[in-house]
Parts: sequence; C-alpha cells; structure tokens
Amino acid sequence: MRVVRNLERARGLLRRPVITIGNFDGVHRGHQVILGQLCRDAEAREVASVVLTFDPHPVGVVRPLATPRLLMTLGDRLASLSRYGIDMTIVQRFSREFAAIGADEFIGRFLVEVLDAQKLLVGHDLNFGSGRSGNVETLVEAGGRFGFSVEVIGPVEADGVVVHSSVIRRCIAVGDVSAAAGLLGRPHRVRGRVQRGAGRGRGLGFATANLRPKTESIPMDGVYATFGYLGDEPMPSVTSIGHTPTFGGVDRVIETHLFGQFGALYGRSFAIDFIARIRDQKRFDSAAELAVQIARDVAEARSILAAARPR
Repeated sequence: MRVVRNLERARGLLRRPVITIGNFDGVHRGHQVILGQLCRDAEAREVASVVLTFDPHPVGVVRPLATPRLLMTLGDRLASLSRYGIDMTIVQRFSREFAAIGADEFIGRFLVEVLDAQKLLVGHDLNFGSGRSGNVETLVEAGGRFGFSVEVIGPVEADGVVVHSSVIRRCIAVGDVSAAAGLLGRPHRVRGRVQRGAGRGRGLGFATANLRPKTESIPMDGVYATFGYLGDEPMPSVTSIGHTPTFGGVDRVIETHLFGQFGALYGRSFAIDFIARIRDQKRFDSAAELAVQIARDVAEARSILAAARPR
C-alpha cells in the first residue's frame, strides 16, 4: 500500500479511482465492510482503491476539550488498512486551516481536481467541510455535477450493537475488552515501548515488562489475559494495569508477565492484545499474598488463552 502524506502530493497520481473518506480509528467491523466493498469496486473497475484519512483526529483540532482517546496509533491504523488490500492511503494533516475549507471547495478542489474521483464509497454518518456543513446528501448532489457516483454504507451491527469507534472506546474505558474485540473484529491492541520498572515482579517470581504506551485508549485498571508481541508471534501473558496498591504506588503502570523466557526487553517495541478481564485491582496485606494471587491469575489466563485465537 502506498502512503501519501498530504492531499496535494497526490495530484496527478490517480486516474478515476474509487475513494472512501474517514478517520478509520480502530479499523473496526463497520470500517471493514466499507473497505471490502471499496476493494471489490476498484478491482471490478480496474482502478485504484484509495482511503483518505486524517491526522490528528479532526475533533481534537476543532474541539480540543472533546478530543477522543484514539484506539490506534497512526502506524497501526496504516498497517491495518494495508491488510485489506488498499492501493493507496492519503494521510491529510488536519489543521485549523484545513478545517476552515468549505464542503463545496473540498469537493471541487480535492475530490475532483486532485483525486479525479470516479466513485465515493462512504459511511452514512460522514460529515466534512467547515462546520461539518457537508454530508452524504452534499456528495450525491455534487456527484451529479462533477460526474462521480456515491454509494452510502448504512450502519453495521455486531452482537446487536451498532459499531462505532466511540462505542468501542467506552467498552475499553470500563474494561470490557471482550465486547470491544467483538466490535473491532479482533482484540484491542495497546502499543508502546518497554521501560524499566520497580523490579517488584521479578522479586515475586513473576518478572514483568513495563509498557510506556503510545496507544491512547487503555483499559480500566484491572488484571487481563493478554497476548504480548515483540514481533509477529503471540506470547501468552497476563497484564496488570493500575497503581500497584499493595506497594502504595501513585503512578499508573501497565505490567505484563510473559509465560516464558525472552531475555532483555528494555527499550524494545512491544504490543499487548487484550483478550479478557480477569479481576479488579485490589490491595493485599503482604507481597506473599499478592504472589499467591498472581499465580492464580496466571493459571486463569492460561485457561482463557488456550481457547482464544490470536489475531
């Protein structure tokens, strides 16, 4: 998949492509329906399939106090899009200047002049242009004038819930990682880098990798059955998120105990897929009691992960 940074850099690169527009945070099951249809249409027409997305998230620019905690880093978003066979993704930097562009100018200047769109395939709730003045009806009307077609994809449901990034964020915020996985179509992933911790886990007999996260959406405090990733191979693990109440900790930490020996991890890129919540965080009267509980957590995580399928 070719990645182009900035719409103007795509000028002249495409000939009558099929395009979709959106933030695609999470690349969830609703997004997957759009992406699948996009690739099928492009293949049938023998043209490129193109995703136009934005960074940073538009809400964070126009309403900073309402900035969502994103489900993915930009790198993970692009990697996920590439797995669906997209030919090109254009990442447009979203600024206050870009936000001020009106819907009609956006269509004429970018969709028609720069991208030479043949067809747009978009979600039913798309809004664009200054003040969110453009919507799917705007696109359909403009398509009649400029010679491109528009297909609107309606709401997608999973487990009786309409799939939306905001719904997934709420699931993660309350620790319901199983529900989040059902809407995402895969486990929620938190990515970051391993940093040095206090070393208490090793002293308890359960050495941990302490993650400094880059992903913004972190599950609520608790203990989870997880798969850890240093590369492509899933490593069964158990992950604790919280303030280490037994030791009076004040900083929120993410600690993963991998079931196996993996050598030095400090400074390495690391990802965690959250499979199921095991329990809440709690304070124990002694380190020995905590060690007994961790052993139980490990046993429960092993049982859960034995029946789970990694991404």
